[in-house]
Amino acid sequence: MGSTTRLVAALAAATLLAVGLPAAGASAAEAPPRVDLRVLVVDDGGPAVEAIRTELDTAGTPYTRVGLGDAGRPRIDDAFLSDTVDGRARAKYQGVVLPNDNPFGDGSAEMAAVAGYEKRFGIRQVDAYTYARPAVGLKTVYAGTLDGQSAQVTAEGAAGPFGYLRKNVPFEDNDSGTGESYGYIAVPLDRQADGATYTSYLDAPLPGGPGRGSLAGQYTHDGRSELVVTFVYNHYQSQFRLLSRGIVEWLTQGVHLGAARSYFAAHVDDVFGSDDRWDSQLNCTPGDIDCPPGSHPENDPIRMTAADAQYAAQWSREHGLTLDLAFNGGGSEGYKEAHAGSDPLAQQLVSGQGAFRWIDHTYNHPFLGCVQNTTVVPWKCATDLLGRVRWTSRATITAQITDNRGWAARQGLTVDKDELVTGEHSGLRTLPQQPDDNPELAPSLTQAQVAWLASDSSREREQRRVGPALTVPRYPMNVFYNVGKATEQVDEYNWLYTRKSDGGSGLCEGSATTTCLKAPLSSSTGFGDYIVPVESRIAMSHVLANDPRPHFIHQSNLAEERIGYQALEKIMSDYRALFADSAPLVNLRMRDIGDELRKRAAWSAAVRAGTVTAHRIGSAVSVTAPAGVDVTATLPSGTVQVQGTGGIPFGTAYAGLRSGWATPATGQNALAFTLPDGTPATRTLSGKATRVQAPAAALPVPRGVSTPVPYGPGDRARR
Repeated sequence: MGSTTRLVAALAAATLLAVGLPAAGASAAEAPPRVDLRVLVVDDGGPAVEAIRTELDTAGTPYTRVGLGDAGRPRIDDAFLSDTVDGRARAKYQGVVLPNDNPFGDGSAEMAAVAGYEKRFGIRQVDAYTYARPAVGLKTVYAGTLDGQSAQVTAEGAAGPFGYLRKNVPFEDNDSGTGESYGYIAVPLDRQADGATYTSYLDAPLPGGPGRGSLAGQYTHDGRSELVVTFVYNHYQSQFRLLSRGIVEWLTQGVHLGAARSYFAAHVDDVFGSDDRWDSQLNCTPGDIDCPPGSHPENDPIRMTAADAQYAAQWSREHGLTLDLAFNGGGSEGYKEAHAGSDPLAQQLVSGQGAFRWIDHTYNHPFLGCVQNTTVVPWKCATDLLGRVRWTSRATITAQITDNRGWAARQGLTVDKDELVTGEHSGLRTLPQQPDDNPELAPSLTQAQVAWLASDSSREREQRRVGPALTVPRYPMNVFYNVGKATEQVDEYNWLYTRKSDGGSGLCEGSATTTCLKAPLSSSTGFGDYIVPVESRIAMSHVLANDPRPHFIHQSNLAEERIGYQALEKIMSDYRALFADSAPLVNLRMRDIGDELRKRAAWSAAVRAGTVTAHRIGSAVSVTAPAGVDVTATLPSGTVQVQGTGGIPFGTAYAGLRSGWATPATGQNALAFTLPDGTPATRTLSGKATRVQAPAAALPVPRGVSTPVPYGPGDRARR
């Protein structure tokens, strides 16, 4: 018997053992059905279905899309939805997402087929955005905007799919002049159809009167269950991002491929170095390339002190967030040369190094791309007499990496040599001046054995390979590198983001990547009242989107007035006010973030290629993926990954379930899991024969949903 045959036999035996199936010869009618772990998404092209598709894509949950408006789309009938495999009934989809409760024509055979399928196999249906009407067990009390509304998870929602949330679900209101939401606040019918029930999971106050009405809930009727959502949203909006996990968990009954968590990591660049200071009179930074060279003396540079280092360690402990310090050893040596051979900052940080994680940021922080011609603003790449670009040499790049490691070793500082952040992410392509990587970068990374290289996500969002290394895209926070005080931050912010008529640079006027402030911010209150909330909301949008990419600020932001902490604290306090303790922020180091992105890319490619298959039979789950591709899944607590005659616990606990990555045995491409006793199984629900009601009416979508409203000038994602 070959290894593949033995594996199939082992999986079959594990399945029989797990669910207690009868021996061979039992009829298919007695056996539980096979349910494929794939979602059916019927797409009308609207933002609500797109939002759910984005959630599935990001998590890595396979689905089949059927576009209602696509020419030649498949007809949804019994054969499309189910068949028989090895004598066992098979449901091809574990859940169905529809644009509303009935997006098909009046008397549609397709809707009847979907309803019959759901009843036969116990498959659940999400109505992405539907009118609150009797067909879903509701009557509308209010219809209109929900901008700025604070909805709440009900007790039933907390005991059900939204138990990872504390309570409040705030609706965005980013622009008072633009409608950003629309919905129907409804109450259950006074008299439901026979056997039908409606359970509200999310409600809101009834405008102009006492009581509360539902915005999302479960409607069980006719042997089927629907998650009814009566408001519209897009995938950027926080109200959807807060609920998205629960929508998927409800739909799949907590058993699905793919996983979602809330990630947050904060990198601090230029540690041991100093940063040039913004000049509010010149509106540039003397000593840096945004100021004309030679005409202005360099301002007093900004550098952390030993007291700042002590505060950073204490802050990290108190807030439960380990900061990643990207350091330049040459900055310490330069400081010692100017201060009688002493550097109290380095002494303090090295002695308390265990409070942080450390990343090589090169010895002196030079620009490692093309040789910069800084005689002009903006700079450009210098060329030789033949017009060829002049590049920083391989020897220089390698020395900057290894010299910094050597400095760390002499101080007794523990550093992972696999990780590297180059100064300004240089060496990598930098548009518009440098469209290509420095050709000497990849050989230098090979020589220095670098595996993970930081990149700027505002330039390159996706991970890519550079020689032996994979990039780790980082989000720049709009707390500027050249400020140590709130007034400096506000002054530069106003210069960048106000119109010329308001005293600003005017760069925001006509820009496709930013917007202008309506008026200049107050120098005394603008940082705390505007910049901190906007920057924390932008960062929070990444956290809520299952995005592990780290954020970065600079050591200057932890010096003087320590303004960087205000944004970090706002992110963390807002998160903890929204999420239960079961769904904590996940704080990974750079290499682990890179590995997460690597695994996701391989998994997503396999899912798109159709080379991932998975199904559930009773309490047994089987997954097949290409060799070398790790498998990601979310499964109930108590799930065991089958290995030989035994098993090991799967994944780690998060948001009330278990999730993570699982690796097949060497040379294998299949995995088997056993779900714990009591896991809800797909089954026929009780109820009368399925009823199919007329299609839902056309539903309004406000402009702020179809075209997302940005949080502020630095919110590039929504443009």
